[in-house]
Amino acid sequence: HIYHGATFRLALTWRHASGEPVDLTGASARMQGRLKHDTPTTLFSLSAPDDITLGGTDGTIVAVISADQTAAMNFDEGVYDLEITFPDGEVVRLLEGKVILHPEVTR
Repeated sequence: HIYHGATFRLALTWRHASGEPVDLTGASARMQGRLKHDTPTTLFSLSAPDDITLGGTDGTIVAVISADQTAAMNFDEGVYDLEITFPDGEVVRLLEGKVILHPEVTR
């Protein structure tokens, strides 16, 4: 859920089944939203290190979209995914799903 005109922040810690954090040292990340999976135009596009911060051995991932950026968004709902690329070239789609933009009331 993205709230129009508010800062969006997705913060998580990726852990192995054993509970140990996944080592993200040297990894990169990208996250995109689109109206539909096959839509060529993005609703938003984030990448590390600009909009996504990876926490190395702590396994943390923080993605941020500024309030100004969400205020400029104009859609009802779409789809997104978050991919992590490891130094050896392995790509993992960590998250995927529906994204909903909630209109702003307070302006």
